[in-house]
Amino acid sequence: MVIAIDVGNTNIVLGCLDPDSEKIYFTARLSSDRFKTSDEYASLMRNMFILNHVEIKDLKGSIISSVVPALTVTMKEAIVKICGIESLVVGSGIKTGLNILMDNPAQLGSDLVVDAVAASAEYPKPIMIFDMGTATTLSVVDAKGNYTGGMIIPGVLLTLEALSSRTSQLPHINLESPKKIVGKNTIDCMKSGIVYGNAAMLDGIIERVTEELGEEPTVVATGGLACNIVKHCKKKIVCDDSLILKGLRIIYNKNKA
Repeated sequence: MVIAIDVGNTNIVLGCLDPDSEKIYFTARLSSDRFKTSDEYASLMRNMFILNHVEIKDLKGSIISSVVPALTVTMKEAIVKICGIESLVVGSGIKTGLNILMDNPAQLGSDLVVDAVAASAEYPKPIMIFDMGTATTLSVVDAKGNYTGGMIIPGVLLTLEALSSRTSQLPHINLESPKKIVGKNTIDCMKSGIVYGNAAMLDGIIERVTEELGEEPTVVATGGLACNIVKHCKKKIVCDDSLILKGLRIIYNKNKA
């Protein structure tokens, strides 16, 4: 059994996996907090194992993908404290099997690498991968399996937060799908703008990237808010909530001793 951890700017996703099958024993989300100590995260993770009735003593390995360097060390220390295991960290020197055709491959976020590895293994190429987290990112994998580039876009909640905090009369709201596209009050107008605006953006990007590729890609979306937005898109998009964990499993197996 392996614990796979994806450290994002807003949330930490952790999953307890069987490295030799597609079985996922449990998944959990924790808040990303640079001020939390390794002791605090160790306690939170231990509680996740207890809540899901999974034995920590069965852990044989750990792998971490992180875009928050300060938390990478904290999570590595937390894993050592709960089970005594040194974690693999996705980055320089780790085998991924992905050919990255970027100006500076070392600058590519580890989460994007992991997403691309998982999507390449599971879906027909070429592939467009939207990861809808704090930022919405697009990764493009061509027909030969090369990572060719992508986009970085302000995320759904980041946009909503900016709209509420940078205007005098717009309230903070929960993100829910509006009943109609055309809103009849301020809150519904905000919901419609965020949800349908992002859905339309995805549709437009897919259309333009497809033209540039010259062939129809498989489009995959992942991340905490992906499925909420994708259901309002007109283009065919596969929503895969477990993509990052699938990628971490593949990379773990490529690098285990």
